[in-house]
Amino acid sequence: MDSFLLTRKEMADLLLSLKGWGVQSPISYLQELWMKKNEKYAKDENAIQAFVTMSMPPIFQKILKKSSSPMGFSLNDIVALGNQIENTNFTLSAIQNWVKRDIKEMIVAPKKGKKYSIEQMALLFLVEDLKTALDFDSIRKLLKLIVNDPEDQEDDLINPVKLYVTYSQLFEELNELNISEKTSLENGLNMITATEKMITEKAEDIISVYISNDDPKKEAIRNTIVIATLSVYTAYFQMLARRYLTATLFLQEFPNH
Repeated sequence: MDSFLLTRKEMADLLLSLKGWGVQSPISYLQELWMKKNEKYAKDENAIQAFVTMSMPPIFQKILKKSSSPMGFSLNDIVALGNQIENTNFTLSAIQNWVKRDIKEMIVAPKKGKKYSIEQMALLFLVEDLKTALDFDSIRKLLKLIVNDPEDQEDDLINPVKLYVTYSQLFEELNELNISEKTSLENGLNMITATEKMITEKAEDIISVYISNDDPKKEAIRNTIVIATLSVYTAYFQMLARRYLTATLFLQEFPNH
């Protein structure tokens, strides 16, 4: 059975719809996304076959049944939803450690009774990406630049959902470009320098939509987006390295011919 995984950009768009900031409702967006990922069956109008081949994950079914807005999420919900993002590995024990110890002062108590808000969930998604490249002390310092008062979401430099949207959008845009050929060859830069330059420039363009040029904290937010984007790239390269290691060790098990 195929997996119904989302890119970070797709998850970001889902978070926007859950906040009521998207162009579609969560139900409409998930339905459209599901059909898009089952396009070969949708063209044949064989929705039943599509559903059998790629069943809707329970967490998405739960969202489809919810009528309240904005929704609240338990830690189990956040783990389930987080694991629908490509190349992530959320565990309940890890998330519990984050909210009880590692970033306790940034997440604080659940906002909606025993449920966490969409903003709090976005912060946890951000932490999952940042921890690939940063230790938790560095993550806390970085989050403190963004989240002024954890108890007051209105005073954040940028809403955590919008922050997640910006670097998810940037990561997807960069994936559609050939950085090494397009940028480094044209400007005489090596690939690492070219990648840094392109990420920084695009982060500046994206953040300008949310933050005015004279805002003294603009650079901190831009740099956070750059760090998060680089962290996601780091995670993908680590995944590739593990795959090559697994393949190499697996092939060694075959007898020589």
